[in-house]
Amino acid sequence: MSHSDRPDPESVVLDNGRLSATPELVFQEFDRLNIVHETIEHVPLYTVEEAKTVKYNLDGAHTKNLFLRNKKGRMFLLVVEQNRRVDLKALRTQINVPGGQLAFASTERLGKFLGVVPGSVSPLAVINDTSGKVSVYIEQSLLEHEAIYLHPCRNTHSTRLATQDLLKVLEAWDHPPTILSFDD
Repeated sequence: MSHSDRPDPESVVLDNGRLSATPELVFQEFDRLNIVHETIEHVPLYTVEEAKTVKYNLDGAHTKNLFLRNKKGRMFLLVVEQNRRVDLKALRTQINVPGGQLAFASTERLGKFLGVVPGSVSPLAVINDTSGKVSVYIEQSLLEHEAIYLHPCRNTHSTRLATQDLLKVLEAWDHPPTILSFDD
């Protein structure tokens, strides 16, 4: 499968006219917040199946990240365990947000608000959402893991950090997540 039709991640321009954050900027933010992190570089990963082929030296949860919108234009970033199946109709009921059914947001919207291209979506991309237009939802079971792997705005890197530090980062970036349980 070719991915040559995807935008160049180095040239993504945000809604505010700035270029999107690089992994180096994410790492600087981690350092500023005293967040311990470890990153590996790899071939670009576009799917969960491709991500499963990467060898990781340390344990950590792996995620599936869905950037969604509703008919009223509200945007949502859903972070779940990599093997979780997501029913968008049931999710809409669970998060109880008015505005019609949920659908996947466009590549253009992904670039304008999260500053990433398809395959690079992760909660770390909210570093680019300085206007707070994206609401973050995280699956409860992810928080049971000591560590988590996430793309730092590029799908050529996977960064491991403590799961509790992810929550700290999201709070610092004014994106406190809503925790969802799918096992009730």
